[in-house]
Amino acid sequence: MERTVFRLSGADRIDFLQNLVTNDVRGLEHGLVWAALLTPQGKCLADFFLVPDGEEALLLDVATPLAADLAKRLKMYKLRAKVELEETELTVSRGTGPAPEGAWPDPRDPAMGWRAYNGAPGDDTDWDALRVAHVVPESGVELVPGESYPLELCFERLHGVDFRKGCYVGQEVTARMKHKTELKKGLVRVSIEGAAPVGSQIMAGEKPVGTLYTQSGGAALAWLRFDRAADEMQAEGAKLTWDGQKP
Repeated sequence: MERTVFRLSGADRIDFLQNLVTNDVRGLEHGLVWAALLTPQGKCLADFFLVPDGEEALLLDVATPLAADLAKRLKMYKLRAKVELEETELTVSRGTGPAPEGAWPDPRDPAMGWRAYNGAPGDDTDWDALRVAHVVPESGVELVPGESYPLELCFERLHGVDFRKGCYVGQEVTARMKHKTELKKGLVRVSIEGAAPVGSQIMAGEKPVGTLYTQSGGAALAWLRFDRAADEMQAEGAKLTWDGQKP
């Protein structure tokens, strides 16, 4: 998916984001930070990477279909904060081989390789296969804006949320899901025989139990209701099985 890169500058840029997003922005001292902006009800509006960019700015790398709405929302929250947001012409490259100069490790999982913003060429990694193998959601596919809860999309395991940083938009709902309830739904890897369109409903007998997403090499990502999932499930003409492993 195409990516858009914004540059945020201004004296308040760190504090501004710290009060809005799911992760601790101070982690930029060590490299990339993966985070999301949520609704007040705790659902993801957009996930993105924050990228160090010298001492006076940072970059924000987001899926292009989400970029305009995210920029609009950030400007709405800005109020009197000393923050400037501008779209750049920078491109994003990725790879899993030797990292070029200036590249950063992907903070979600070591298997996801590196990301670069300096024009370095990427490689021909099969990203769908890699995401399925390591259960990593993609913006606009598994991670559905306005619908997905971050903890159901593996944000804790993938280092996309910090429970010690303090308040941010949607923090109360996210903290309650972490500390007061056991996850009853979430993104998991399933085995699949056959194929079905992304977004197909998964059934256990006559009961709907979830949604099928990215498929690769006999495996797939699926969002399931754990209490309804069965040993054998179907999605269109495909047969699914799940080992019971949760996010």
